[in-house]
Amino acid sequence: MIVRLARPDEYDLVGELTVEVYVHGGLVSPESSYVHKLRDAADRAAKAELLVAEDAGQIAGAVAYCPPGTPYAELAGPDEAEFRMLAVLEQARGKGAGRAMVRACVERARAAGLSGLRLSTQRNMESAQRMYEKMGFVRTPDHDWTPAPGVDLITYALSFLDPRG
Repeated sequence: MIVRLARPDEYDLVGELTVEVYVHGGLVSPESSYVHKLRDAADRAAKAELLVAEDAGQIAGAVAYCPPGTPYAELAGPDEAEFRMLAVLEQARGKGAGRAMVRACVERARAAGLSGLRLSTQRNMESAQRMYEKMGFVRTPDHDWTPAPGVDLITYALSFLDPRG
């Protein structure tokens, strides 16, 4: 599994992949205004870092890594990064694409000298939550939020600070 920056000629594919995972996976209503944002991979690439997971030459998934202060970093503090819109095609699940993309986000945040990495997820994304917890992310209920009516997001964070001081 290779994780790399998406190329401009892949933005449409990444947008459609993200919509497929979120809408056809039952995570977002097809009528939601969020579908436009999910489809607009070019905007994510321009305002964040759009990463893809490639397996045997095929794009298996995508994620937006959002450094602090960038428009897609809605949750992160000034010394934290965030990742958003993690999507793995159904036929690629179980092959490590999601884990590889999260690890790439962790590596980028660590390399930037940040204190941690945050994410928001829907309550029904239980398999993703299990993966985050196995990777060391912890629930941060004090940061849970509702970006739109009926959309309740729960949050996780991974701290890079040594708790022993």
